Amino acid sequence: MRRIYHILTALVLLAMMALPFTFTWVPTKAQAVPALTGNFEEDVIAIGKWLQENGITEVKYKVQAAGDPNSVLRMWGIVEAAEDINDIWAANGINVKIVVERDWIDSFQKQYENFVNQYQLGRNGDFFVNSYIFIAPLAADERLLDITEWVQIYWDSVFKDFYTPLMEAAKFNGKFYGIPQDTEARPLYIRTDVAQCMGWNIEGLDEKVKNGEFTWYDVFEKAKEAVDKGCADWGLIHRKGSAHPDLIQFIFAFGGKLYNPNTGKLVFDKEAVYKWFSVEAAFADAGLLPRDIFQWDWATQIHPTIVGDRKADGGVGNTLFDIGGTWYWTEWQTKDYYKDPQTGQFRPLTPQEVKSKFYYTLFPAGEPGKSPVTLSQPFMWMIAANAGKSNPNFDNPMFKEAYQKLAFLIVVAASDAEINAVHSVISAHVPVRKEASKLLTDPAWIQKLRNYQLEFHDDVMNAIKDIIAKTADPINIEFLASVSYMLDYTKLAPSHPAYDRLAGIYFDAVNNVVKGEMTPEEAVNYVESKIRADPVLKDSVEIVGNIPTGWQFPKMAAETPAPEKTPEKPAETPKETPQPQQPETPAPAETPTETPEEGGVNTALIIGIIIVVIVVAAAIYYFMRSRG
Repeated sequence: MRRIYHILTALVLLAMMALPFTFTWVPTKAQAVPALTGNFEEDVIAIGKWLQENGITEVKYKVQAAGDPNSVLRMWGIVEAAEDINDIWAANGINVKIVVERDWIDSFQKQYENFVNQYQLGRNGDFFVNSYIFIAPLAADERLLDITEWVQIYWDSVFKDFYTPLMEAAKFNGKFYGIPQDTEARPLYIRTDVAQCMGWNIEGLDEKVKNGEFTWYDVFEKAKEAVDKGCADWGLIHRKGSAHPDLIQFIFAFGGKLYNPNTGKLVFDKEAVYKWFSVEAAFADAGLLPRDIFQWDWATQIHPTIVGDRKADGGVGNTLFDIGGTWYWTEWQTKDYYKDPQTGQFRPLTPQEVKSKFYYTLFPAGEPGKSPVTLSQPFMWMIAANAGKSNPNFDNPMFKEAYQKLAFLIVVAASDAEINAVHSVISAHVPVRKEASKLLTDPAWIQKLRNYQLEFHDDVMNAIKDIIAKTADPINIEFLASVSYMLDYTKLAPSHPAYDRLAGIYFDAVNNVVKGEMTPEEAVNYVESKIRADPVLKDSVEIVGNIPTGWQFPKMAAETPAPEKTPEKPAETPKETPQPQQPETPAPAETPTETPEEGGVNTALIIGIIIVVIVVAAAIYYFMRSRG
């Protein structure tokens, strides 16, 4: 009898130990997770109540972000958004709180590597804030959450306010995997003092560029005039290094493409690339662009020449035109690039000096009939596919859905126009949405910012207060507001794993053209031969078009027929960035059939109980039989 008793006890204990592995506990009153409606506060309250009713009092997330020290709102914006939701819950008597762990480093490439490596161990951030170029590889590996349905639900209330090309950059294979966080533009800068020396009235030039009335033919003519008249040492200075991303604007400005969304392949557009190389050759051959520009040093040659005075006046040299980025505007105010004629020492420019020295426009159309452009590399809010993993019952589909809907709502809150506007000012980035751009033109809001009267939570405000003090100059804010329109014309380098290889070949080719070691035609043939010989590129790149016959550059503007005035925005949206249709609000996905109804019990629980009952009954049967 004692032996039977021990057997009975062991079997019961074994069955009880097996129970936790047969089911995940779900409260018996759990109902379907509320569907998102597009009304932010209603959705936040509904999700909060659902969490509270199902025993959740704290939700944990981690944000991984990267960038320069002034860009910390990429991280703190998530914190501010979470605190805003906590406030809504508290005001509505919901006893749930979001806690956000922060992970910030300077290198965005290193942070990407961290995210990928940590994902294998389940230690990655729930929010990943980084360049759009990482959407493709992460989405392809199913490490990002597909938020397409929720973006469509919030389209009218939030996302239609974002600049269209940036929203397109947030996609992979037609689906949304990110939301734009910040971006930049790459204008053509014109030295106003050089233009004045030439007797050139540049008032309204930005509109002429916008309308396609001032093209690269005109840029060449004016650059040559500036040098011929002794007003400038150079006609054009541009960035050095890889052809990514600045100089590829020429391809777009001549109507070319870099990517075919229908095939997923890169494009080598021979006509557009030939025209780009021809422009570079013409400037270098005429002595308007340094032949060794790609070997120039940033701090001692490129920037000092962009902001400097003529060598004849004791300066380091100057230029009429510069191809640069919007971030130059504040960089010139923080780095010792300008040689002061009074002291002979190098120093930063003041905001007023930058404003008085520089005029700026879109990157002009390559030739009449084409459109002006700019180029951007937006950063994105991204949500990990395993977002919410650190919270209770994540393995249950209902809880996972709730945590991930909440993560999306945090991104919606972090995309608030004021958060975006503040980030724009302190980091010298261009706003990604139009409502944020409007704030930069509002004197009352600017004063509120400069007086630290933002309604941000204390920890967030303390993190950015010193940065505001250094950056919130009205001149700089005015500049950022004035370039926002450029995002309607922006292009993006392809988010393709083989693009860096192609960009490296472009660099070699254009460098040889500028140095005078290849003709434009030879450089195009060089690029084509390199593509065909590369085992990766030959399968990844479509070669289209031909070297045009009878086309030449320069061709003086006076000899070129005046184009018809184009509309303020490009007449056609390129295939790379199609205009999204205003979506209908789709019905939320049905709750999985395995979701228990109110008052029901988990199927696995029932199975576990049955197992226990069978084991106990069997034990009793054998016990009674032994006694009999």
